[in-house]
Amino acid sequence: MIQETYTDGISEITVTGSIVRVDLMSLSPSERDANGNPVPVVRQRLILPADAFANAADLMQQVKNSLIESGVISPGHTGQGLAPRDAVPFAGARPGRNTSPNFS
Repeated sequence: MIQETYTDGISEITVTGSIVRVDLMSLSPSERDANGNPVPVVRQRLILPADAFANAADLMQQVKNSLIESGVISPGHTGQGLAPRDAVPFAGARPGRNTSPNFS
């Protein structure tokens, strides 16, 4: 049997040399913030060599293009519509590319 993992998204990507770490997060079923929204929690980490990460990114771009062509998502889709309406962004999330303080 294949083990499956559900994730609500990626909270952070950290690059150290030629190793890429991708933190997967999900919304907690029990923990809530001050506004009553589920708190994002890191559940697992993918650790890949840089070339494997680049290949995975290319494959995800191909899938995204297929989703756009089939009308499942719009061309400008950012994933924001998948979060609960008033969800607070994950504290570890960093906007932009390579802006993490963990990038080296």
